[in-house]
Amino acid sequence: MTANEIAVIGGIDSHTDFHQLGIIDTVGRHLATESFETTPRGYQRLLEWLCSHGEVLAVGMEGTGSYGAEIARFLRGNGIPLIEVDRPDRRARRANGKSDPVDAYAAATAVLSGRAKGTPKSRDGIVEAIRALRIVRKSAVKGRTQAINQIRTLIISAPSEVRDKLRGLRLKELIDTLARSRPTGDPADPAFTIKTVLKRLARRYQMLDEEVRDANAQIGPLVTQAAPKLVALPGIGPETVGQLLITAGDNPERLRSEASFAQLCAASPVPASSDRTNRHRLNRGGDRQANAALYTIVLVRMKYDQRTQEYVARRTAEGLAKRDIIRCLKRFVAREVYRHLPHLQITREQLTTAT
Repeated sequence: MTANEIAVIGGIDSHTDFHQLGIIDTVGRHLATESFETTPRGYQRLLEWLCSHGEVLAVGMEGTGSYGAEIARFLRGNGIPLIEVDRPDRRARRANGKSDPVDAYAAATAVLSGRAKGTPKSRDGIVEAIRALRIVRKSAVKGRTQAINQIRTLIISAPSEVRDKLRGLRLKELIDTLARSRPTGDPADPAFTIKTVLKRLARRYQMLDEEVRDANAQIGPLVTQAAPKLVALPGIGPETVGQLLITAGDNPERLRSEASFAQLCAASPVPASSDRTNRHRLNRGGDRQANAALYTIVLVRMKYDQRTQEYVARRTAEGLAKRDIIRCLKRFVAREVYRHLPHLQITREQLTTAT
C-alpha cells in the first residue's frame, strides 16, 4: 500500500439480478456504494471498482450460499478475503432502516467491528456435488412417502370390491399390483376412479423410488471418496456422512476447533444451572440436519456398539437422564467426526485441546 492509498472494507448485499456494494474505510466512514449486474462482466466491474478505492482488507457478504454464491467464488478466486455476514436483527433494522445501500454498508461495518468473522463455505468441490444430489434425494423420499400415504388412505375409504383385493399385501407387492392393474368402467363410478388414481400413485411411487436408488448409487461412492476414514467409523453410513460433510463444507479448515464444529452441529452443551442446580441442556440452535445426523449415529451405536452400551450403562447408574446421556454422546461423536474430516490439518494445539 502506497502512502496515498487507504485500506478499505467492502460489503455486499446480494440479490438475483444485481449486487449492491458498499465501501467503508478503517474508521467506518462511508466512501461509496454502487450496484452491479450478476453477470461475469458485472463481477469484473465490481472487483475493479472495489480495488480502485484502496487496498481491500476484506469483503463482508450476506447470502454467500444463495444469491451471492457465484460472486463469492469469483472474489475468492481473485484473492479477496471473504467474510460471512448474518442478517441484522430486527431491532437494528428498525433503527437503521432498510435499503440495498444500507444493507451493504451494514455488512462492511459488521466486518470492521468484528461482529462478523466467519469464513463462508467455498462450495467448489466434491461436497457441493454431494449436497446437490442429497437435495434431489430428499425431495424424492418426501414425495415417495406422500404417495404411499395417499395410497393407503384411499384404500381405507375405497369400496369393498377394491379394498378387499388389496388387504394384507406388503408394500412392494401392493405397489406392483396397483401399477400393473388395468381399470375399466365408467369414470363416474367411484370404484373405477379410485382404481385409476391408485394406479397413478403406484407408478409415481415407482418413479420416485427409482430416483432415490439412483441418488443413493451416486452419493455412496462420492461420500466414500470424500471421507473414507469417516465412513469407516462405527454407526456411520453414507447418509449421515453426507450431511456432516455438507455442514462442514468443502473447506472444513474454516472451523477453528472441534468445539466450533460441535457448536455448528448444535452438539455443544448449553449451561442451564441455577442456585443449587448444576446441569447442561440440549442445544436447540445450529444446523438441525447435522444434529439429526449425530442423533442417528448415537441411536445406532447405542444399539450395536459395545463401547457405547457400556458408557450408557455407567452413566445411567450415576443417575444421568437418557436425554443427557444422548447429549454427551452427540458431543463425543462431533469430536470424533471433526478429527476425520477431509482436507483438515489439525494443529498440535488443537489436538491437545480436543483430547
